[in-house]
Amino acid sequence: MPDAKTPSWPSYRGTSHLVGTSPSGRVTVYVDPSLGQKAQQNAQDLLKDADRVVKANDGLFGTTGGPVSVILFALGGATDGTGGADHNGCDYTTGNAIEVDVSYGNSDRVSALFEAELSECSMNGNLCGESTGEALSRWCSAVIANNALADFATAPQWVADGMPDFVNKTENTDQSADSTGCGMAFLSWMISQGQGLEKIAPAMVNLGDSGTLAHLYATLTGDSASNAWPKFQDAVKNLPGGIKNDDPFGGLSKPPQLANLPAAMLPAGRTHTTAVCQPKSKRLLPPKK
Repeated sequence: MPDAKTPSWPSYRGTSHLVGTSPSGRVTVYVDPSLGQKAQQNAQDLLKDADRVVKANDGLFGTTGGPVSVILFALGGATDGTGGADHNGCDYTTGNAIEVDVSYGNSDRVSALFEAELSECSMNGNLCGESTGEALSRWCSAVIANNALADFATAPQWVADGMPDFVNKTENTDQSADSTGCGMAFLSWMISQGQGLEKIAPAMVNLGDSGTLAHLYATLTGDSASNAWPKFQDAVKNLPGGIKNDDPFGGLSKPPQLANLPAAMLPAGRTHTTAVCQPKSKRLLPPKK
């Protein structure tokens, strides 16, 4: 039976075996003991990697996150990472109990799933359940965990469905391959243009739920938001190989500059406030699963 300190997980109801807490004290890792040694190895590897992940995540958002707990188990019955990850909210209060699928023999995928949910906590209640927030969290995962979830790609599905415009509008869901895929490709393009993820992440948080990718473009470039979609479309048309993955413009080849980041990137005269994140499961999954 779990002890009194064991978190209340979003869906997991089995035994929570405590593996340990990271040296910083910010990440406590649990595992489903019924899964045996391979799951235990995933958990031990995550515990070793956890402080690197949280430090890099802090660098992307220009903030310091709070403590979180993580349970590794066969989420959705999967043991290869494709069960995804989830938590109950996009802040360190409602979302600090994180569920992550095990990935036998590939602990990088566990770190990637963890970062995807951790990054949403750093959004501080903003972008919660929005297509923009989902794209941002997936990009944070790709950058910090060596693109270990490449099979979760959504941009090719967006192309297959006719490339609908989710630059000028944000979809109120984090489960659509089309709106997420558009966001992934757009952020790849922005990063390739020199707008690093360490600039993009805090800017998107500050734009909030009503912000669009076009607003992000205008904020970071100083150009009109109305130019974002046509310029992005032109860039897509000129891609030699088309869009085959979530990073068609090679943004991952440009590592973020995490040193000397500002504490926040706020528009002049704007005061940042914590948004209210309605508690509900935030599930990261591959397309069509």
